[in-house]
Amino acid sequence: MELHFTRTNGPVDASIDGLMELAGDIHHPEIVREMILAALKAGQEADDRADLKLMNSTLKEMRFTTKVFGAYRKVKKVTVFGSARTQPHESVYKMAHLFGKKLTEAGYMVITGGGPGIMQAVNEGAGPEHSFGVNIRLPFEQHPNPVLIGNPRNITYKYFFNRKVAFLKEADAVALFPGGFGTLDEAMEALTLLQTGKRNPMPLVLIDESEGTYWSRWLKFFKKEVLVHGYISEMDFRLFERVDSGDEAVKRIDRFYRRYHSLRYVKERLVIRLNSLIDQQKVEALKNHFGEILTPQGDLLLSGPLPEERDEPEVAHLPRLILDFNRKDYGRLRELIDVINED
Repeated sequence: MELHFTRTNGPVDASIDGLMELAGDIHHPEIVREMILAALKAGQEADDRADLKLMNSTLKEMRFTTKVFGAYRKVKKVTVFGSARTQPHESVYKMAHLFGKKLTEAGYMVITGGGPGIMQAVNEGAGPEHSFGVNIRLPFEQHPNPVLIGNPRNITYKYFFNRKVAFLKEADAVALFPGGFGTLDEAMEALTLLQTGKRNPMPLVLIDESEGTYWSRWLKFFKKEVLVHGYISEMDFRLFERVDSGDEAVKRIDRFYRRYHSLRYVKERLVIRLNSLIDQQKVEALKNHFGEILTPQGDLLLSGPLPEERDEPEVAHLPRLILDFNRKDYGRLRELIDVINED
């Protein structure tokens, strides 16, 4: 029998409905129904056992991720990357430890790769009760650090791509210390998602010691090679910030959420939720200054919640700034958020 996601499967649809009713407490059954159909279709189509095992492991890992993080949705979290090889006697390790401590004092939880080095330093500073570990199964180097052993918020993944989703999906900010291929990979992943709008705007902070050259040389390469050849634009440098202290990194993250709360798209319009109202004069100034990121004949205006946002009653009280965003100038969108957060 050829299966379809439309309700044209006769007894199969009835059996899926009955199964969900039997299981009980199924949220968003229309989505769960399609997940079940996708599994059945994969079983019909995939000859290779390895393909099915990959799909199975991916679904189970993502389900467990949602379960672990679900209870902490209202707490802002900062994902921190950095070398697993940094030693406790190194000054950057102590800097990462202090950064973890400062984050928890400011009300954040931390997410790390769960291993040694910078990851352990941040988890130590934050403490086990404020830490998540998003670990990966490797034959070397990557074992849970002492802070996360036995911690219910420590997850070990088989696949890097599932781990990457958890790192960025659950984060309200990303901080990067110096590191190796893995750290640079995560930096590029985060920047690519921010640049293309596949990840909502968030603070991305590059942290090094004041005399450190790691990120300054990295930036020099991007400006002298990548930018010069037109592979990126000048505005892409607005997607991240470089700082030389943990205190300054926390300040930059706090500042991003001073007035900005969150955003979502409603049809073709971008809805920015605000923690506090801005006056009409500032709205007009924003429209004049950022008019080029609007669609032709597009507008930028204050509003209350739109009818389509009824599924998020917890933010219904927040004022909105609605704009017809062109969905390409994400560096400028970040600049607009920074201006919104000013006095």
